[in-house]
Amino acid sequence: MSGSLATGLPDFPWDSLAGAAATARSHPDGLVDLSVGTPVDRTPALAREALAAAADAPGYPQTAGTPELRRAMAGWAARRWGVQGLSPEACLPVIGTKELVGWLPTLLGAGTGDAPRTVVFPEAAYPTYKVGALVAGATAVAADDPDRLGDLRPGLVWINSPSNPTGAVMAPERMRAWVEWCRERGAVLASDECYGELGWDAEPVSVLHPDVCGGDHTGLLAVHSLSKRSNLAGYRAGFVLGDAALVASLLAVRKHLGMIVPAPVQAAMTALLDDDTEIEAQRERYRARRAVLRPALEAAGFTVDHSEGGLYLWATRGEPCRDTVDWLAGRGVLVAPGDFYGEPEVTGRHVRMALTATDERIAAAASRLA
Repeated sequence: MSGSLATGLPDFPWDSLAGAAATARSHPDGLVDLSVGTPVDRTPALAREALAAAADAPGYPQTAGTPELRRAMAGWAARRWGVQGLSPEACLPVIGTKELVGWLPTLLGAGTGDAPRTVVFPEAAYPTYKVGALVAGATAVAADDPDRLGDLRPGLVWINSPSNPTGAVMAPERMRAWVEWCRERGAVLASDECYGELGWDAEPVSVLHPDVCGGDHTGLLAVHSLSKRSNLAGYRAGFVLGDAALVASLLAVRKHLGMIVPAPVQAAMTALLDDDTEIEAQRERYRARRAVLRPALEAAGFTVDHSEGGLYLWATRGEPCRDTVDWLAGRGVLVAPGDFYGEPEVTGRHVRMALTATDERIAAAASRLA
């Protein structure tokens, strides 16, 4: 990429919602913002107390994470995901998973030298997969089926389950097909599992589960976040697990670049990953909001597709998504248009509605739909 780093990058998508946002804000009962998946519930006291206790942190933290944090990540992966044989050295904290998603192609050298210069990601996808490929100088390819990629030999492949934006949960056999395809071609497979603890109509599985990878983590990375499941978005607390050699390579580069999670945040992460109660309470909050919003949408004539897991409802009125955005904005509800997340023929007739609003705001949205 020559010239400005921003050269060739798409416009920041949320800028295009200014008009709809203004309309929605003018509603007499105020705005219901379901456009961005920003947590609104309190950060657990467990995390806040751990952060405060570690606040006297005059020295540089460890890029690799404290031994306690790495053990907590490995233990959580075994307990929650059934991952076997994952050592603490194969676990690495990152400064929020958006940072890792955006920089992973660059950190892996996917756009330089003799490395394959292609990054593959889902057809309906979080925009940062594509942006990360472009920043690295790689070719970005959207594909949901490895059989349609022919002899392509990419450097990096992303899968995402539960999906952002659609909420689709990938079946283990489909995930296994991606693992086999990537191994045949020597590609790194990165599985974005940030919404994995929020399964509703289907149970998410990790790419590191032995039923998917055969107990062999070679060439595999699983990406996780505490932002949504623990209301920790403001802490920028994510982590990556998997192939120990790949994790060591990422760590070596991140040391040079100063990509370090602050010590108090590492302490908060450790406390939360050693605890299984807070996530269950948060799951129930989201489950209750989903139980209010989904039937209200369907009663108003929407069809909700996929949405088996995660924080979003993927809904359509059978019309261009921007028309749906405007229809909802007229009722004071702001949502994300599907065209943020892929080509119009794939995503252009859906909107994404987040469950990250208070109980009162979700109830307000439901009543306005009626």
